[in-house]
Amino acid sequence: MTRSVPAEGMGLEGVIAVPKGGVVDLDLLLESVVEGVLVTGTASTVVEGECSRCLEPLSAEVEVELTELYAYPDSTTDETTEEDEVSRLHDDLVDLEPVVNDAIVLSLPQVPLCSPDCQGLCVDCGGKLAELGPDHGHETIDPRWAALHERFAGNRDNPEEN
Repeated sequence: MTRSVPAEGMGLEGVIAVPKGGVVDLDLLLESVVEGVLVTGTASTVVEGECSRCLEPLSAEVEVELTELYAYPDSTTDETTEEDEVSRLHDDLVDLEPVVNDAIVLSLPQVPLCSPDCQGLCVDCGGKLAELGPDHGHETIDPRWAALHERFAGNRDNPEEN
């Protein structure tokens, strides 16, 4: 069974998620087994977000493998497991949404990066460190010496006044 289903908002909103109008492509095999229906296959989608270091937009394709047993009512599996331990058939239907959602969300990075070696932003000026170069820096003055720096900063050109 191959299907494309809407998946808008699936993911971690504000971090990385399936964009508005996005879909999940399912390629699944449903097999009847003694205890129920075994669903195996893959789910894939495109997610968008922003790099957590440099805030650049990013996009990635996510593909997860699925294996889930949906137990028949009154089967041994249904009788010997807790309600949340195994999925169940309801009126001969399988609900794939929670399984697909959980698999995709768990495969997403908690800290998405545009590249593994992303350097992020300069904490002083906010510029992207990769574009600023290795010699980029800012003069910092110890706050304990700030008053002296202010007092003598204007007299650098004329040291005789000091």
